[in-house]
Amino acid sequence: MADYKAPLRDMRFVLNEVFEVAKLWAQLPALAETVDAETVEAILEEAGKVTAKSIAPLSRGGDEEGCRWDNGAVFTPAGFPQAYQTYAEGGWVGVGGDPAFGGMGMPKAVSAQVEEMINSSSLAFGLYPMLTAGACVSINTHASEELKATYLPNMYSGVWAGSMCLTEPHAGTDLGIIRTKAEPQVDGSYKVTGTKIFITGGEHDLTENIIHLVLAKLPDAPAGPKGISLFLVPKFMVNADGSLGARNPVSCGSIEHKMGIQASATCVMNFDEAVGYLIGEPNKGLAAMFTMMNYERLGVGIQGLASGERSYQNAVEYARDRLQSRSPTGPKAKDKVADPIIVHPDVRRMLLTMKASNEGGRAFSTYVAMQLDTAKFSEDATTRERADGLVALLTPVAKAFLTDLGLETTVHGQQVFGGHGYIREWGQEQLVRDVRITQIYEGTNGIQALDLVGRKIVGNGGAYYKLFAEEIRHFIKTADAGLAEFTQPLGAALDNLDDLTAWVLERARTNPDEIGAASVEYLQAFGYTTYAYMWALMAKAALGKESQETFYASKMGTARFYFARLLPRIHSLTASVKAGSESLFLLDAEQF
Repeated sequence: MADYKAPLRDMRFVLNEVFEVAKLWAQLPALAETVDAETVEAILEEAGKVTAKSIAPLSRGGDEEGCRWDNGAVFTPAGFPQAYQTYAEGGWVGVGGDPAFGGMGMPKAVSAQVEEMINSSSLAFGLYPMLTAGACVSINTHASEELKATYLPNMYSGVWAGSMCLTEPHAGTDLGIIRTKAEPQVDGSYKVTGTKIFITGGEHDLTENIIHLVLAKLPDAPAGPKGISLFLVPKFMVNADGSLGARNPVSCGSIEHKMGIQASATCVMNFDEAVGYLIGEPNKGLAAMFTMMNYERLGVGIQGLASGERSYQNAVEYARDRLQSRSPTGPKAKDKVADPIIVHPDVRRMLLTMKASNEGGRAFSTYVAMQLDTAKFSEDATTRERADGLVALLTPVAKAFLTDLGLETTVHGQQVFGGHGYIREWGQEQLVRDVRITQIYEGTNGIQALDLVGRKIVGNGGAYYKLFAEEIRHFIKTADAGLAEFTQPLGAALDNLDDLTAWVLERARTNPDEIGAASVEYLQAFGYTTYAYMWALMAKAALGKESQETFYASKMGTARFYFARLLPRIHSLTASVKAGSESLFLLDAEQF
């Protein structure tokens, strides 16, 4: 496996040249006071070093060893506690955290790059700080000032960790039928009782305390999702002076034996009248938890991108070194017995597909992060409202499309290796196993597609979609003539997506099955069109600079590949959507 190297040049390109983030931050007073170019550059450089040197070397060994459960205690693989301490001491857990409680206060557009680096170095390791950061977002947004002051400083510093405890053995995605109960106590606390499954980082040996965010129902709660409340339940109680007290009756009943992410503890958690504290309002817990879940959904999308980047780096190194056969146009390495496989058209197809997907995904995840920053920090209500609409529309696309392409990209990387890609010591098969979960957790990609079409398209009559489409159309209209090779196919793709969106809106009025039937292929067509917009933006930033640096020539070549070979996928996806729902119901249940 190649040594991991953070793609800092491309990150700088996306932040500084494509999106010119400094201009956005200057318009947001809360960020203008805390963010400057020198600080951001130092953060990217240092994050690249710590992930490459301290964490990436643990990835394969962590996969081989996995986590170990022993009588309720969970032990992470060798080197993980020390690496986590190094990571925490650098302030990385709180890179996007509120400075009032010890966080760095960096915008999401910056922390997204750090997330990519940590997940490329080891997806399993990256889950621990990711869950903590997400829990902090929910606490900081919805909890009382007392709870914030008690818990956030130690969570941002990495001394304590966080988890989110949602689903239960019988519930799956249908959280409205959870059974975990919370009984109010005279001191204002609650006794939480129930069992939660698939809890990432529910128990481990990386931190001295773990703060669980738990969905539960009050005794008088209404049925369904409207009766869910959110509670903060610490592993160890916290004394008035901030020191740790008695163990709360929270225990790990077992850990799951999984396809991948072996070094991440996926726990069954039992709460036996554990002391908890209400976050937000009673029966409003799902909304509070969605604050964390939406943060995590973009984060999971970035995991797909990160896995694809690691796979690409491995595959490129292998393709340059591996000798096999001769180029179809004649020998290239005449002094060797065969040519490097990078000369072969099919290998180039796979490598360019990986490169185009990764770089498009990096631009897209950064774009969504910028909308999050705008929605959070803008002082203009209209600007915030528009950004909120774009975040709502694009979050399911970011989660699902980035992870779908993440699996495709890791499989391409494995295929470049041939037989060696199926063997453990080369690392590619681990990436395939690890990234597979990203399409499943935080709401399966099918659920994300239903959210996009059902809630974000049909649910508001296409209003969010119009915001995004109008932005793309404005870009096309104002682009220089030199970008026509990109803006013309982008315009055609947008026209197609407009037509497809109108088709879905119309059909959904008379047939409820059309939403579910169309959703996955519609999201994919939306994703490829969105990436075309990202690639047109990147081409604009690189055009005319090809002679200055090889980087720009590579960027332009990859852009042309994307429009020539990947964007046309929208046509088959469109045909699938417009085939309608009828063929899905031709068989009775017993005929399957």
